[in-house]
Amino acid sequence: MASHPTLDAELVVWWECEAERLESLAASARFGFMRRHYARKAAAARARAQVSRLREQARAETRPATA
Repeated sequence: MASHPTLDAELVVWWECEAERLESLAASARFGFMRRHYARKAAAARARAQVSRLREQARAETRPATA
């Protein structure tokens, strides 16, 4: 069994950090259209993280149990 994280596990962390960064930009944006733009991008980043999270869960369920 590999002791290193899979790409999906790394992507979950990366997309969550990116979503937080975009939400921070949205909070500090001056104009409403920029707030909405960053908020949409943050939601898309969270959706991408969820896809990788589901793949990682599916991978964990199909791994054989080791003693």
